[in-house]
Amino acid sequence: MTTNSKIALITGGSRGLGRNMAIQLAKKGLDVIITYHSRSDEAQNVVTEIEKLGQKAVALQLDVADSKSFDKFVSEVKSVLALTFHTDKIDYLVNNAGVGVHASFGETTEEQFDNMVNIHLKAPFFLTQRLLPQFNNGGGIVNIASGLTRFSFTGYDAYATMKGGVETLSKYQAKFLGDRGIRVNIVAPGAIETDFGGGAVRDNKELNDMISSLTALGRVGLPDDIGGVVAFLCSDDAKWVNGQRIEVAGGIFL
Repeated sequence: MTTNSKIALITGGSRGLGRNMAIQLAKKGLDVIITYHSRSDEAQNVVTEIEKLGQKAVALQLDVADSKSFDKFVSEVKSVLALTFHTDKIDYLVNNAGVGVHASFGETTEEQFDNMVNIHLKAPFFLTQRLLPQFNNGGGIVNIASGLTRFSFTGYDAYATMKGGVETLSKYQAKFLGDRGIRVNIVAPGAIETDFGGGAVRDNKELNDMISSLTALGRVGLPDDIGGVVAFLCSDDAKWVNGQRIEVAGGIFL
């Protein structure tokens, strides 16, 4: 028996933006696989919340910085697809997992740069590649980029450089996967109140006020501002949206 629900896999789905994406997808009737890096308790809380919404959910550990672990991870995905979801395919992938590094161009170390490459560019490239045999035709991929590819704040130099690469990668993925009916789009959040980057946007009132003053809607973003856009892209409502960058930033620097 195959599952009636479509299945989305979200990397970094245990907290912040990823958590909200997972819940919004479940509210749209999707089953969800989330990954977490180290906090299995937080991941299990998300699974419980999704199950309360009447959908199935599983949390798997994954370090996206370690590309050598991807084959093992794909094997785990295949196992839970069979055991929990009674299928062998996913429909959507959201490449969301990530961390920031705060250093200017002049201060960024090679180690910091390589870490950003591995997490934000190598992972969306090769994890997606490894998962292609597990994709149903007609599904979709959402790559999370950043408003920082359009405008610049010193200190996010390496991070934003990788996100620029992800935006280019997304177009190539969309072209490569077009014959399978798999759409690839980019969601580029602006500044969001999460613990990302040490929680600076959330906890630093001066920074929060500065960003709010530059934004047409007069505030910084919240996780709940992002999840619904990702859920839309992981639905048939977005069936003709492909290769697009959608900035979700409240109208900053218009």
